[in-house]
Amino acid sequence: MPFPQETLLKFLAGAFFITLGLVLFLSGIKTGLLEFGEAIGRTITLPGKLWMIIVFGFMIGFVVTVAEPDVQVLALQVDTVTSGAIGRNILVLFVALGVGFFVAFSLIRILFNVPLVKLLMVGYALVFVLSIFSSPEFIPVSFDAGGVTTGPLTVPFILALGLGVSSFTKSRKTSEDSFGLVALASIGPILAVLVLGLIF
Repeated sequence: MPFPQETLLKFLAGAFFITLGLVLFLSGIKTGLLEFGEAIGRTITLPGKLWMIIVFGFMIGFVVTVAEPDVQVLALQVDTVTSGAIGRNILVLFVALGVGFFVAFSLIRILFNVPLVKLLMVGYALVFVLSIFSSPEFIPVSFDAGGVTTGPLTVPFILALGLGVSSFTKSRKTSEDSFGLVALASIGPILAVLVLGLIF
């Protein structure tokens, strides 16, 4: 069966506009969001107050997760599949809380130079332990939640935030610290959704 020419043209037009939109979006992130996140990271570490870093780290992690389109899509799909049993808003709330908590925790790790490997091992050990006790329906959703929080809005902002905080500590591994921040932040939503499974 030959491929309809009209369908092919629609596909090519759609591919062009998707590419154009992605280029503009990433350009906007590079010129605005990255610098903004890095400036915030430097600013919250200047007073040297630990509580301020924790509070702002949590708030930023929470807000960018709520704004992340991938998180909203996941929440909508889960809400639809479960016929409202797992509400859209409650899932977004728990995922955002998980990311916010772990972003704050990751900033503390950068400041105190705690080895990333140990924290990742402890974090994923907690994930597997909670998976045993959590409701089976929530386990795949939790790992999906960890994946969608590494979307085009959350990751650049968290990376930039980590770079800003790392530059204050004068660490030679600023890029490693930032990537470590994203790795830890992705554990947060997994744990949060598993906890939601325990509650349900």
